[in-house]
Amino acid sequence: MPVDLPWTEKYRPKSLSDAIGQKLIVDRLKSFVDRGNFPNMIFAGSPGVGKTTCAVAMAKDLYKDNISSAFKELNASDERGIDVIRGAVKEFAKTISVAKVPIKIIFLDEADSLTADAQHALRRTMENFSRETRFILSANYASKIIEPIQSRCVVFRFKPLSIDDMKAYIKRIVDGEGLEMGDKAIDALIYVSEGDLRKLTNILQSAAMQSKKIAESSIYDVASRARPTEIVSMLRYAVTGDFNKARDELDNLMLMHGMSAEDIILQSYREVQNMNIDERVKLSVIKELGEANFRIVEGANERIQLEAMLAGLALIKKTA
Repeated sequence: MPVDLPWTEKYRPKSLSDAIGQKLIVDRLKSFVDRGNFPNMIFAGSPGVGKTTCAVAMAKDLYKDNISSAFKELNASDERGIDVIRGAVKEFAKTISVAKVPIKIIFLDEADSLTADAQHALRRTMENFSRETRFILSANYASKIIEPIQSRCVVFRFKPLSIDDMKAYIKRIVDGEGLEMGDKAIDALIYVSEGDLRKLTNILQSAAMQSKKIAESSIYDVASRARPTEIVSMLRYAVTGDFNKARDELDNLMLMHGMSAEDIILQSYREVQNMNIDERVKLSVIKELGEANFRIVEGANERIQLEAMLAGLALIKKTA
């Protein structure tokens, strides 16, 4: 195996039996493999929870060495118009599989990026070639797929991976690469990955390039994220009315960690849930975070909006 292979590929399961997490879905897919027949499917869920991996692993279990003739993977976000459906998808659907299983699979990743016209063309293709071809559509938001396609598919909703599942996956890589990693570093890796196993793998590989002994600080540095205590410190200074110290903490987050305004807001939203403060103050913090996030997304100056958010929180204390 090439040494420069990304770990996201190197440690991707070779079959459904190697898959991490999503046990109920994996068990159902295994039953489809055993029967050699299955319906059209939609894999819905947040990024990095195993949708693409399950589709590829299922295809490998079905077709073995003939996978290239019976399985076609397309990323719908690259070519999202009607031409890709009338072209590459339709042409592959017409071909005859030489694999032992006579049914081919077309896997459309990020299918929720397809235009409405492309989805309607896809619906007709699914109808016309239903005997010899099955479709697996991967989507972060299944609601963006038109109802006629949803009604022709079985929808599998992928849950965020559990902490135990992520720890098992980290152990697989740590053992395979000969790394040293303590519990605090593992917890930090799980925290910054936010349930995305692909992000987790890339961060771990980047940290391992610096040293085989991975510390908690290395994880936060590679991910350009602050420790939870630093975010909490900024918010606590703000809600107690100490605007100057809150702004100093903000400077540290943006200059020392290189965090963007959106990263700071999202991480603040995560941490405020667990802060030991009055519930009404907590509601005010969430409201201010939402207002700042909206203005930043609309194109307002990031630094001004973050300081305005902290000022708004400080005023809560002053007017209380």
